[in-house]
Amino acid sequence: MAKAKSKYVYFFGGGKAEGKADMKPLLGGKGANLAEMTNIGLPVPPGFTISTEACDQFSCAGGGWPVGMAAQVDANIVKLEKLTRKQLGGNENPLLVSVRSGAAISMPGMMDTVLNLGLNPDSLQALIDKTGNPRFAWDAYRRFIQMFGDVVMGLEHHEFEHRLFEVKRDIARRRGIDGADTMSGEELNSRLPDTELDVNDLQKTVELFKEYYRSSLGEEFPTDPKDQLRKSIDAVFKSWNNPRAIRYREINEVRGLLGTAVNVQTMVFGNMGDTSGTGVCFTRDPSTGDNDFYGEFLMNAQGEDVVAGIRTPMPIVQLGDILPECYKELVEVRGILERHYREMQDLEFTIEERTLYILQTRNGKRTGSASVKIAVDMVGEKLITKEEALLRVPPNDLDQLLHPMFDPQAEAAAQIMATGLPASPGAATGQIVFSADDAEEWAKQGKDVILCRIETSPEDIGGMHVSKGILTTRGGMTSHAAVVARGMGTCCVAGAGGIQIDYANKTLKSGDTHLREGDWISLNGSKGTVYASQVATREPEMTGSFATLMEWADKARKLNVRTNADTPHDTTVAVRFGAEGIGLCRTEHMFFGE
Repeated sequence: MAKAKSKYVYFFGGGKAEGKADMKPLLGGKGANLAEMTNIGLPVPPGFTISTEACDQFSCAGGGWPVGMAAQVDANIVKLEKLTRKQLGGNENPLLVSVRSGAAISMPGMMDTVLNLGLNPDSLQALIDKTGNPRFAWDAYRRFIQMFGDVVMGLEHHEFEHRLFEVKRDIARRRGIDGADTMSGEELNSRLPDTELDVNDLQKTVELFKEYYRSSLGEEFPTDPKDQLRKSIDAVFKSWNNPRAIRYREINEVRGLLGTAVNVQTMVFGNMGDTSGTGVCFTRDPSTGDNDFYGEFLMNAQGEDVVAGIRTPMPIVQLGDILPECYKELVEVRGILERHYREMQDLEFTIEERTLYILQTRNGKRTGSASVKIAVDMVGEKLITKEEALLRVPPNDLDQLLHPMFDPQAEAAAQIMATGLPASPGAATGQIVFSADDAEEWAKQGKDVILCRIETSPEDIGGMHVSKGILTTRGGMTSHAAVVARGMGTCCVAGAGGIQIDYANKTLKSGDTHLREGDWISLNGSKGTVYASQVATREPEMTGSFATLMEWADKARKLNVRTNADTPHDTTVAVRFGAEGIGLCRTEHMFFGE
């Protein structure tokens, strides 16, 4: 039996929280930062965090909750109901919650999330009566059924998507759209985004989703919110040990953590109409490090729509034209968070009918060049010291700056096949593959590969890791592909909508250019350009912020630095990068050349 412990659940809301930023090992990064933002007065929807210790004991007990945790969850639900004046599953003013993972170290997209929990036929009708917006309520319900079925019960995501496509196909037929019967799911999504579904379409979608749930599992979709919540918490705990999360920890050398925390938080809705929206933004540009407010948003959407890459979002500055007061408040939050954390932040927000809410903040993942520039700039802005700047830049980030870039003349002469978004900078040349499994297999054979996907998902993590570059035809600068690629230092071009990918025939087309699996392409992740050929590269140079940081490192270090150099070329490169001598020279390597 799992041992008892005095406290597993930590509340935040009403301007105060039981946690704070330095409790990440216990509350996970998301939970600790939700508590911290609550304490400094930011508009955070209230909720509670279940600790990583509970996850550890859940795993050790083979799926059982620690003694006392159920009572603490129930007590915090009551506390949340009192604060929000709503009731979980209520038939007058229903409380809906999100259930999200949150380990001590950010693992974007690797673990599971459930939104709109608490909906059933009674609370659905109450939500319609309360908001006067039946389309919003039915949209929230179909999203909940799909996420719960997929994440919690293990049903196939694509089976839900196929049923949604059939509803869209019916719409296309009614509107007399040519080729409605033969359109692919990709074409249907392009012609008929989810916002085109009316109440009747959404009701039909819910009916089809419930029928799939019932036929697959032999039971009805659950209507008891506490049953929904318990199963969802279990699913988030279990996601700590799913294959993609384990692979992510292996790739990023994440060790020694107890597990993931679970954050149960009051839902706020970005899909309530044209005065609602959601977005992801960074307090600085994560690709270049420039001190520019950077991010994307979608109107009438929920957060998963932005990061999943299903719809291509708008640049954050355009929010100033659509909802200027909300944008002004968001810019103020940007400044507060950077000054408070003294670090570039990645934040998620939702606007519900012109009211801004902050759902998350964390230290933003960035490229190597951005990491160096941000550290140097923050010294100049007196946010951090030179010593902190040196300790803040991981060695692997510096390694990114030592890799080749495209030769300008060779790039100018290359044929531009398409242009997308510059999601993660750098240069990459490789052979086209269309699946993560193929990327891993080809890489084992010593081939340089470019992983080409309509959009990536967390299951692609292994193939993304071994690829020289990543190309997607959908998604924006904060999509899964973009965020993970930047964290890995891998070149990425996202949202290249002019390219059509056919998985079945393993082809990639843009205009008159038709390529097949194994053909060569090149990506410039700094410009967003795609070339239908190999492009020559050139060696990097130590200039700008990189040179400044290395000067500081020279003054702070206590060791002399020598290099391994076996040839005159090796020696020349080493001297250019500041080596003070040769520490090892293997003379036999000199004879490998002509």
